[in-house]
Amino acid sequence: MNPFNLKSALLAKHAQHVVLIHFPIALFLAGTGFDVAASWTKQTVKSATIKSAARINIFAAAVFVVPTIVSGFLAWQWALEGEKLHGLLLLHLALACTAGIMICLVALLQWRQQGKPGTSSNCCLALELLTAGILALAAHVGGFLSGVNG
Repeated sequence: MNPFNLKSALLAKHAQHVVLIHFPIALFLAGTGFDVAASWTKQTVKSATIKSAARINIFAAAVFVVPTIVSGFLAWQWALEGEKLHGLLLLHLALACTAGIMICLVALLQWRQQGKPGTSSNCCLALELLTAGILALAAHVGGFLSGVNG
């Protein structure tokens, strides 16, 4: 495939999934990083600003989860012609769907806490860190499936 041929790049059987996966991963990890930084910051104004940046990143990650998971299912159907899942592909699917649901759950919790002073975010931060771990594991397994990790 010629890398400069736009038609072949856009219509490749799994190209959209490979491109889309980076958005929810980067946005969620950045949002989690901002949330950790906000919890360490003692200044109220700075903490609120950083928390707002975290919330925006996590909301955007939740929005990108849907097309990313849909493109993953389409890649499975087109590239592998819907063959039965097993091994790393099944593990990747399970981890990615779990991470996607957890990202949406964290975004929902962030939305419910928005604007409520004094709400405890320790539980939400722990859920964010757990989600980040599952997300990283799903991405790592996906790297092996794509051939990037060897």
